[in-house]
Amino acid sequence: MIKVMIVDDQVLVRQGLISLLSLHDDIEIVGEAGNGSEAVSLVSSLNPDVILMDMRMPIMNGVEAIREIFKRQIKVFILVLTTFDEDEFIVESLQAGASGYLLKDTPSDELAAAIRLVQAGHTQLGPSIASKVVSKLTAAPKQSESAKAALQFMTEREKEILKLIATGMNNKEIAEQLHITEGTVKNHISSILTQLEVRDRTQAALWAKANFH
Repeated sequence: MIKVMIVDDQVLVRQGLISLLSLHDDIEIVGEAGNGSEAVSLVSSLNPDVILMDMRMPIMNGVEAIREIFKRQIKVFILVLTTFDEDEFIVESLQAGASGYLLKDTPSDELAAAIRLVQAGHTQLGPSIASKVVSKLTAAPKQSESAKAALQFMTEREKEILKLIATGMNNKEIAEQLHITEGTVKNHISSILTQLEVRDRTQAALWAKANFH
């Protein structure tokens, strides 16, 4: 059972999501919040696996809430679900640690599938969002000196795993692809995150897409 928390300032939106997602036997709604501040105060007690996070909310917006939640080292996956597809929100939320970004017009079955995939360690981006992220990355200038330095000290196996992370593979799939154990994959990923100075695999994936040519 995947425990989900819904964070949105509109009561009707929260009620609608609860009704739709409750139709799925493997998803349980464990709580809701009307803004980012409420989400931060409730997340530890509700202990969700996945948070559906809106962006524009009073008191504390989605990006600020994501940053605060991960600052507290709370283990949870955050999937942004919003009506806003501004580049600033997309980039900042992913950099803050969100595992995906979807728009509210996403069909309920696709949203449920995205929740499952995010909980399994995949990055989920809506079609229009993915194109914006790709265009941002392809518009990036030449590889930075810090990126070159990081790649110089990374082993070939670490580079290989980083490239697979960027494709959206989870640890089990990477292990099967490379014929190594999941434990070995986890150790390599820990080393990769440390070297890149990023928090999680989503940020590592974005780094890889920006720096592997």
